[in-house]
Amino acid sequence: MEMIALNVTNMIQAQKAFFDTEITRSVDWRIARLNELKAAIKAREDEIMNALYLDLRKNKFEAYTTEIGFLYESIRFMIRHLPQWAAPEKVKTPIHQMPAESLILTEPYGVTLIIGPFNYPFQLVIEPLIGAIAAGNTAIVKSSESTPHTSAVLKSLLEDTFDPSFIGVQEGGKETATELLAAPFDYIFFTGSVPTAKVVMEAAAKQLIPVTLELGGKSPTFVDYSADLKQAAKRIAWGKFSNAGQTCIAPDYVLVHQNVKAAFLKELTLSMFDFYGADPQKSQDFGRIVNEKQFDRLQTILQKTNGKIVQGGGTDRDDVYIEPTIVEAGWDDPLMEDEIFGPILPVLTYSELDQAIKCVKKLPKPLALYVFTKEKAIEEKVITSIPFGGASVNDTLVHVSSPYLPFGGVGTSGMNAYHGKASFDAFSHKKSIMRKSSLLQSNLLYPPYDNRVNLVRKLIQ
Repeated sequence: MEMIALNVTNMIQAQKAFFDTEITRSVDWRIARLNELKAAIKAREDEIMNALYLDLRKNKFEAYTTEIGFLYESIRFMIRHLPQWAAPEKVKTPIHQMPAESLILTEPYGVTLIIGPFNYPFQLVIEPLIGAIAAGNTAIVKSSESTPHTSAVLKSLLEDTFDPSFIGVQEGGKETATELLAAPFDYIFFTGSVPTAKVVMEAAAKQLIPVTLELGGKSPTFVDYSADLKQAAKRIAWGKFSNAGQTCIAPDYVLVHQNVKAAFLKELTLSMFDFYGADPQKSQDFGRIVNEKQFDRLQTILQKTNGKIVQGGGTDRDDVYIEPTIVEAGWDDPLMEDEIFGPILPVLTYSELDQAIKCVKKLPKPLALYVFTKEKAIEEKVITSIPFGGASVNDTLVHVSSPYLPFGGVGTSGMNAYHGKASFDAFSHKKSIMRKSSLLQSNLLYPPYDNRVNLVRKLIQ
């Protein structure tokens, strides 16, 4: 315990000293570090993919596209726009303050902490790190102890590429996290569960440290009577069962119009067969649950369901395998109590859209929402009536891939956003400056005021 605290303390002190040299304020320096990060990832692609297979049984295609290629696009986008984003921004000055000019200066917070989750254990550490570097911060990262192989590669990659006075790595479980959260960081970026986020936010509040919280929730998926059912089924199955359902923005449950329910369930079952064959456990394209603790949680809620299992339901604890499963469920089903975060998909039926929306709004605000429809009015009704972090229309997950769209939750699904410019902004403080001219002096603002209020009334109204 003391060794962990000492290590963290020394690393923070070294990073504060390094940050105070003001080297990180150079945009060219930041771009050079981003290029070094990209080169380091490229050099270890096979190591990263192998680690992801060992931790989550991710196939190479999924590992590359969601954990590696995603980052290349983020780095490219950041480097391209960084000079513009980091430049001072001139803004207007109120007429009563003239002659003067007003500026917004963007500066880094300082020493930041990034805590990553187990579901995308490489990408969800490096993606916020890209923002921290681009904004001119130093960072200490803590990866998930639930994915030890990926954590080891991440530690090796970062330590071989950067001095710990700039980018440091801490491994470990609850004790390490506790020591980190007690430390005097300038900013904390956390991705994970709601219960842990409450611990993070409580610790940050004690020191008034600003935070970004990227969480999850029960993300609803509407399938309207007008939807292309074959396309909807394929895209929902892909979004739900990729990474064995361990995706924070995966469709958590489906609300399908009663007139197309039977046809949709048929198409959904066919899509699952097309993806993973008759025995998904033998498929090279279907992953595994991260550990036995998460497996037991999922198996328990599957056993508690009072719905009808339409497809799947098989489990194998020795293989931490949960079969892709479809359940015809109702709002009172135990599957609807909390975010599932696994390959179990409840399908509910609705007849009146307004009533379905009311039921969704009774649940905590979700991180994502999906709606499949050809009717513009229905799309607008769903999107405007329900609060959520982000949405895809007639697809799932895809909105998260755009660097032009900020990604983040609302309420219990998160706080603040990142990706693209939003990442740069998340790790930056906006400093407001008004520069007054010394050539013209007015005594209007200084006592004694006498009856100047009448003059001010004429000027400001």
